[in-house]
Amino acid sequence: MSENKAASRYAKSLIDLAKERNALEEIKNDMVFLEQVIDQNPELEAILRNPIVPLDKKSGILENILGAKVNEATKAFAKLIVNKGRSAILFDISKSFIAQYNALKGIVTAYVTTATELTAESRAEIVAIVKKEIGANEVVIREKVNDKLIGGFILKVGDRQFDASIASSLNKLKKEFAQGIA
Repeated sequence: MSENKAASRYAKSLIDLAKERNALEEIKNDMVFLEQVIDQNPELEAILRNPIVPLDKKSGILENILGAKVNEATKAFAKLIVNKGRSAILFDISKSFIAQYNALKGIVTAYVTTATELTAESRAEIVAIVKKEIGANEVVIREKVNDKLIGGFILKVGDRQFDASIASSLNKLKKEFAQGIA
């Protein structure tokens, strides 16, 4: 079984457990915390992926990191994953859990690249459009400024992309002129 499938299945199991214990929000916050900790500490990720490091050592390291910061179910789950020899996919499990949680709650992430920073009005307009078009309950906007765009924006939601940048329009015009001349 591929690591992504395994991570997805473990994440689904944890979501089911979280629902059963009425702790979905709390465990989601734990998974966000765990994802950030692993992402920001390459040494920790290397330890979790290293098959030579003993399982009890990995378990102890995670126990120290998670400590009193997370739900008991999250700690028990992390310990189970380590004891099963699957600590290498703990980061993928946390990402998969967050993605599945977002899908369950109707939360989508919109990636917006603009030439200048978005105004509050523009941000609200993008949220309204994405909610209407996608049918999302909540929209999280991730902004990126790219001064090469000249103006306009590029909006990506899932596998959809809408390019309303001036640079893109100029490139289209350039291609049309080149075809017309040839």
